[in-house]
Amino acid sequence: MTGRLSGVSELAHVALTYDDGPDPRSTPAFLALLDRYAVRATFFVLGRHLGDLTLLRDMAATGHEIGVHGWDHRPAALHGPVALRDGLVRTRDLVEDATGHAVRWYRPPYGVTTGSRWAASRAGLQTVRWSAWGRDWERRATAASVTRLVTAQLRPGGCVLLHDSDRTSAPGSWRATLGATERLLPHWLASGLRVGPLAEHWS
Repeated sequence: MTGRLSGVSELAHVALTYDDGPDPRSTPAFLALLDRYAVRATFFVLGRHLGDLTLLRDMAATGHEIGVHGWDHRPAALHGPVALRDGLVRTRDLVEDATGHAVRWYRPPYGVTTGSRWAASRAGLQTVRWSAWGRDWERRATAASVTRLVTAQLRPGGCVLLHDSDRTSAPGSWRATLGATERLLPHWLASGLRVGPLAEHWS
C-alpha cells in the first residue's frame, strides 16, 4: 500500500482513527478522553447504527472528522458493487445532512479493498486503510497489549486503527481500547508528534 490508501503521510503526524461507531455505550467515553488532551480524531461510522443522530452531531460539533465505514460491517464482496455503492451513498448522505460537513473518507470493513474501491469512488469517497493497529477487537486484548502493538508498528506519519465500539468485536473490548488511548496520547504528544484526524494528516 502506498500513498493515501495506506494512511501514511510525510508529516510527523499521527492520524488517530476509530471504527464501528457511533455507539452510545462507549463513544462518549472516547470523546471525553480526547477532549481532555485537546485531540481530534476521525471516526468511521456504520450507517445502520446512526439511529438517533444526536451523538453523531456532537462528534462533529466538537471537531471530530466523520468518515464512512459502510452501511453495515459485512465484507464488500457480500454486497456486490452497486449495492455497496448505494449503502455508502446512503450513509454519506445521513452524515452530511446531520453534521453539515462533507464526508471525504471510506474505510472498508476488514480493510478489504477488492470490490470496494469502485463503489467508494462512485460515492465520491476516498478509500484509506491504516499502518498500525492494536488488535483491540480480540477477547484477550488489554490496554497494555493494544499499546504495545500500536507502538511497535507506528512510525511518524502513520495512521492508527482502533475501535470505539464492540459491536463487531469481543464484548467489552472497547474498554481496552480506551485504556490504550489514554496511554498512547501522552506518549505521542511528549514525543513531539502531532495527533489528529485524517483531514490534518497530509500537507
